[in-house]
Amino acid sequence: MVTLAIVGRPNVGKSTLFNRLAGRRLAIVDDRPGVTRDRRFGTGRLGDLDLDLIDTAGFEDVIDESLEARMRRQTELAVAQAEVVLFVIDARAGVVALDELFAGVLRRSGKPVLVVANKTEGRAGDSGTLEAFNLGFGEPVAISAEHGQGLGELYAALLGALPPATKTDEEAWDDAPDPEAPGDKPVRIAIVGRPNAGKSTLVNRLIDEERLLTGPEAGITRDAVSVDWDWQGRRVRLVDTAGLRRKARIDAALEKLSTQDAIRAITFAEVVILVMDATHPFETQDLTIADLVEREGRALVFVLAKWDLIDDPGARLKDFIDHAERMLPQLRGAPVVALSAETGRGLDRLMPAVIKAHTDWSTKLKTRDLNDWLKLAVERHPPPAVNGHRVKPKYMAQIKARPPTFVLFASRADKLPDSYRRYLVNSLRQSFDLPGTPIRISVKSGKNPYAEESADPVKVFQTRRRNARKASR
Repeated sequence: MVTLAIVGRPNVGKSTLFNRLAGRRLAIVDDRPGVTRDRRFGTGRLGDLDLDLIDTAGFEDVIDESLEARMRRQTELAVAQAEVVLFVIDARAGVVALDELFAGVLRRSGKPVLVVANKTEGRAGDSGTLEAFNLGFGEPVAISAEHGQGLGELYAALLGALPPATKTDEEAWDDAPDPEAPGDKPVRIAIVGRPNAGKSTLVNRLIDEERLLTGPEAGITRDAVSVDWDWQGRRVRLVDTAGLRRKARIDAALEKLSTQDAIRAITFAEVVILVMDATHPFETQDLTIADLVEREGRALVFVLAKWDLIDDPGARLKDFIDHAERMLPQLRGAPVVALSAETGRGLDRLMPAVIKAHTDWSTKLKTRDLNDWLKLAVERHPPPAVNGHRVKPKYMAQIKARPPTFVLFASRADKLPDSYRRYLVNSLRQSFDLPGTPIRISVKSGKNPYAEESADPVKVFQTRRRNARKASR
């Protein structure tokens, strides 16, 4: 496995090359400069080389405390991590002063550097490719990341630049973990919320590393950036996302791409941490995001960030929990964790709450326990009569987990009111200790489908044949 850092000034096509080598769209690509801000990691393959890829922000000549300077420090960290650096230039624009300045920085790093002259489709980049010889890193590799041209030449140049200790493909295969060997998959956690709620700060504090860009500016994060982490021996994949604003306020094309990336992260997550600014939590957009998470069937943990700014925290926390249960009854009991990522206060309660939510979300209930509960729930609160006839629940079974999904067989199933379905969901949560877990119950007419399995097989066959004949008439 070869670690490649893809670097260069803004808008030379670094993220396009990253996506091309990864074989899929992982990074947001746009014509304007400065789209990428955080380091983004991915895996890819070029020929028989397995690649660990690092996409970086455009290099800027600033060393103050501005956002651009913080982006530069992220790029320098990527260079330090890499085995080989791909220095991307825009061949159509040629070598500019910032390219020459960055070349000096890369020479001081001591890492093997390949100059990649991008945007050479046609012959428009020929002169810029020749200029790249002057950077002092040998022969540049002419490619078009957008069209996939020149990747064979890039592969050959990469083989020549690899350190001698790099393993061959055969050695890497021998050392690779057995894909059939047992191993826990990482818990996928998406960090979502409104802009400037403290999502990236929370991730940095959890992993104890300045992995993501943070600052007072709203909307720093644009891509959904995944970070692999180990928590108490358990593998975790944290996905930091761009802030989600109300749809009516999203007008720029770039922000729409960021929003789509964040929603995609929710879709593929197992647990979603909704980060809210504790000084004004549960605003309309927070409630909209929470409802989206529930509809996607993901486990949810509320985080009240910036808790160090709150006076009388005990009373305020109780008010927040009561407000959440009133506004989001479909998520009643979802954990609420108050913390400060800046000071670390309350941070130790977050991951236990996340793992508990994930465990509840993965729950599988025994059929016997489920039907014992159903009998008691119906006795405690029978279904209402509809047109003088009462709906009679007969049997219940869990058909899948993640989220827990059940089928209830009942007479007059289409007449069961939604209010009674909500009663069953809330009773399930309370009886089996599944607070806040999304629960799905579908109601079908008919007898217990499993009762026939224990009956006389001849009678079962005859009954099914009779039913098939009736259906064909």
